[in-house]
Amino acid sequence: MSFEDQQDFARQVADLNKYGQALNRCESVDEVVSLTLEAMSLLFEFSYSTFVEVRDDDLRVIHSTNPNLVQGEPPSDLAQRAREAGETLTEQGPDAGVTADSDVTGALAVPARMGDEVTAVLVTRSQTVEAFGDEYVRPMEILATHAATAISNIRSRERLERAHRDLERRKEMIEMYDRLLRHDLGNDLQVITGFADAVAGQVDGQTEEYAGKIQNAAESAADLIQRVGDLVSTLEAQDKPEPQDLGAVLGDTVRDVRANYGSLTVDFEASAFDYQVYGGDLLDSVFTNVMSNAAVHNEGEVRMRVYPDEVGPDEVTVCFADDGKGVSPDLREQIFEMGVKGQESSGTGFGLGFVRALTESYGGSVSVVESDAGGAEFRVTLERV
Repeated sequence: MSFEDQQDFARQVADLNKYGQALNRCESVDEVVSLTLEAMSLLFEFSYSTFVEVRDDDLRVIHSTNPNLVQGEPPSDLAQRAREAGETLTEQGPDAGVTADSDVTGALAVPARMGDEVTAVLVTRSQTVEAFGDEYVRPMEILATHAATAISNIRSRERLERAHRDLERRKEMIEMYDRLLRHDLGNDLQVITGFADAVAGQVDGQTEEYAGKIQNAAESAADLIQRVGDLVSTLEAQDKPEPQDLGAVLGDTVRDVRANYGSLTVDFEASAFDYQVYGGDLLDSVFTNVMSNAAVHNEGEVRMRVYPDEVGPDEVTVCFADDGKGVSPDLREQIFEMGVKGQESSGTGFGLGFVRALTESYGGSVSVVESDAGGAEFRVTLERV
């Protein structure tokens, strides 16, 4: 019998929709698990229900009414195979039970999917049902979809909250250093600059040259302090991430970069970035800094390809791959630290530090690898809405 041909089809659909709405209001994965198991027990009256979550390519039993399954341990082979196949699987007879002496007659494993990714597996075992037909499979798949959506939303919120906490701690440290730099070191540099200027006016020859160098160094340090202060002010002004049209933001950025850097050719298709992501008003600054780096730190003509990669239900990675001289492997880990730059760089070293701080404040991440063309490939990963 098909799902739609059942006499109580309308009632079951209504019940599933109610559970779907309730699952989307859950604040934690534990709530999702509890409510899903409740639905499996009440709607289908199965003997045993198990919720398996997939995290970091690892499967673990979150909760089960089956006494032979332990919370935190790996699930049964049936759940593993359903996850690998990405489709609903059933078993009958002796193989359906967890143990050899089980009185279970049939088992059903339904992967909960978000897009192409399996985030959980719902497993049920019955002591009365041997063959699970469409009247069981279809509603279980609907329930699994509701559970997957709820978990995905919760995990996204958790990642954003962690990013905000990390950003706030980083802001506090930067603000402390900023106050020390501006007040203590800034005052000292003013004294140094003043005395160096006075000395330069009273001497000549090599002494005058030394005084000039002291004055230049002090002015350079004062300029650096001002740059750090501007960066801190910018980060402090950032609001919480909101949904942004990735294609539109990238399109505007590519247009401006093309206009400002004639030596940089950018291959970009806005239609490939039809995604909503979390970001702030300075999301375009992240992309501008990364793209302009290719033009500023390479000589001659440079070609860059902007393309999406690792698109999942929760994240999308924007790749900026160029054919320039690249970033040396020993610098790739440190290049996003504030003030770190290559030996041949004439910049301040704050551009990519600014990129990382902003990206992480949006719940994302940034990295650099070697591009297929032998240059640099910057990878900016953002949370999808």
